[in-house]
Amino acid sequence: MTRVVFLLVPQLHLLDLAGPAQVFSTAADHGLGYEIGYVAEQEDVPTAQGLALRASTTWPELTADDLLVIPGWRSPVLRANGELTSATLARLAAHHTAGGTVASVCAGADALGRAGLLDGRRCTTHHDVQDELALRHPRATVVRDVLYVVDDRVVTSAGIASGIDLALHLVAVRHGPAAAARIARDMVVYARRNGDEQQTSAMLRHRAHLVDAVHRVQDLIDARFTTRLGLTDLAAASGVSERTLTRHFTEATGLTPLRYQQELRVERAEHLIAHGATAESAARAVGFQDARMLRRLRARG
Repeated sequence: MTRVVFLLVPQLHLLDLAGPAQVFSTAADHGLGYEIGYVAEQEDVPTAQGLALRASTTWPELTADDLLVIPGWRSPVLRANGELTSATLARLAAHHTAGGTVASVCAGADALGRAGLLDGRRCTTHHDVQDELALRHPRATVVRDVLYVVDDRVVTSAGIASGIDLALHLVAVRHGPAAAARIARDMVVYARRNGDEQQTSAMLRHRAHLVDAVHRVQDLIDARFTTRLGLTDLAAASGVSERTLTRHFTEATGLTPLRYQQELRVERAEHLIAHGATAESAARAVGFQDARMLRRLRARG
């Protein structure tokens, strides 16, 4: 069981909180083992949208598997709101030191900065306060115009709806991109991931469409991409002809079903190689007969 604890700051934005909370709640509905909690320095927490929230002032015992999330708050400048006691900031730092992950949405990045967690790390925040974040925390590297940034278990996002992208990323890291894609479909949002470097999973990168027949085929390929999947079998699973499937799949994803499966294989093989596998063993592990096809596909990019 992974505990996700949201630290509520006065004048927080509801969507900064509700978006990620919905992701982890839906993940729990899928049996992925999440328990959500809310803590604050005061029991009643006013929000920017006028709805008061109730949170616990007693922190739960956290382990390295647990996640701390700080939603953003309404403020024309970072220094105007979001004040937290030194004891609370120390809790944030201690959780990270113990191996845990900390994340922020929008202005919540400033709380991580005050806890010393942005020093020497890359981060991001809402575009309106990026300059101020850089001035307030000069040892941080503020990455601009991205949805989120991950650096050594410190995850920061741009704000508002990007908190959903951040949460989907965290689910994908722990449970695989296919699980995150299922959650995104349940929430009727794009399973998108973005950054200033190529950190997107092919399973999520090509899910930014609403064609259910194509999603069903992608679900099948995601689950069995290391095995041989014929177009006839895929068409039968989608309930359309081979020609229609190929046309719809290409229109929705920009790829043929075969090319999509190849991207999944190459991505998985590169992960194995990065963790010490040889090209030959990685190629066989993802379903290629040998490394020659893997090399050709990697060279094609």
